[in-house]
Amino acid sequence: MNSGDTAFMLIATALVMFMTPGLALFYGGLVRSKNVLSTIMQSFICLGLISLIWVFYGYSLAFGPDVGGFIGNLDFALLRGVGLQPGPYSDTIPDLLFVAFQMMFAIITPALITGAFAERMKFTAYILFALLWSTLVYMPVCHWVWGGGWIGGHGALDFAGGTVIHI
Repeated sequence: MNSGDTAFMLIATALVMFMTPGLALFYGGLVRSKNVLSTIMQSFICLGLISLIWVFYGYSLAFGPDVGGFIGNLDFALLRGVGLQPGPYSDTIPDLLFVAFQMMFAIITPALITGAFAERMKFTAYILFALLWSTLVYMPVCHWVWGGGWIGGHGALDFAGGTVIHI
């Protein structure tokens, strides 16, 4: 392991995490005053909800061993086998840090979508949407590009998330 790489990734993980509250404040400033709290909560709920999903099965579906180029299997469910040693995706940082870094992108992605329906969706409906969208859209696309799936197999490189996060 490399202490410099680990420190850099810890800082990068924190910076990506801070994007979610920043996005909440940004979207809160775009809506009418009666909807500010709801809009902010839509972003903040992602921090908890997607974190739980990511630990339970999300990381495994996105970065687990490939199943037909489409999705990962559940070998890493509940972060089984993920520890402080370098993992399959990096030789110089702890595997758990890679999980946390990728989790931050899984969190911000459904939060970004809230701007498309600001003031037009109930909070409970948003929770269901975030759960389903993360599971059925984000995790497969993440696997396709970053987790060893078919898009990555064709040589696609996505360093900044333009494919996984913004599509």
